[in-house]
Amino acid sequence: MFTALLDTSVLWPSLQRDFLLSLAIEQIYRPIWSCAILAELEYHEARKLRDRHGIEPEQSERRAARLVGTMRSAFVDAEITGWEPLEGTYGLPDPDDEHVVAAAHLGGAAVIVTSNLRDFPASRLPSGMSAMPPHQFALDATQISPHRALTAVAEIAARSGRSGPRSSTEAVIHRLEGRYGMTEAMTLVREAARRRSSGGR
Repeated sequence: MFTALLDTSVLWPSLQRDFLLSLAIEQIYRPIWSCAILAELEYHEARKLRDRHGIEPEQSERRAARLVGTMRSAFVDAEITGWEPLEGTYGLPDPDDEHVVAAAHLGGAAVIVTSNLRDFPASRLPSGMSAMPPHQFALDATQISPHRALTAVAEIAARSGRSGPRSSTEAVIHRLEGRYGMTEAMTLVREAARRRSSGGR
């Protein structure tokens, strides 16, 4: 099982985060992050809840903190510590992104999953490490086990009923395609669903 660092930019969109973490629950890969990434996520999640959804600031902050707490509980070995001495040693275009590579390097990540590829030029990354956008990562992960990826999507659909109308697996697939460009990955998931419904493996 390979290791991937998830940048704040891919954790902030709710459904995308849910899918990427659900793939990890299915043990397709091991996710890692740093306290700095989680702090950024908590800040932006609270801001999103307040500005986009009109939720009161205090409640927004509580919900954002609960999200981060849930992530820490679900992935107890994901948070990389001790990365600070490496920060500033990579010469990235934006020094504020140094902590991302430092945590990825110390955590043994093969890939940094990010929506900001220009901030992580290949020439500045440690040997054997690459950066890729979430739709490409989703495809690579799904190719490892389309059936486990299908289970991840089905679990998202099942959880949707806890706080509102339940979504179908197809509806979740459609949103992952339309919102996040995961067309190729979702093609494999649909094929896995057809095989499962016909009794195939």
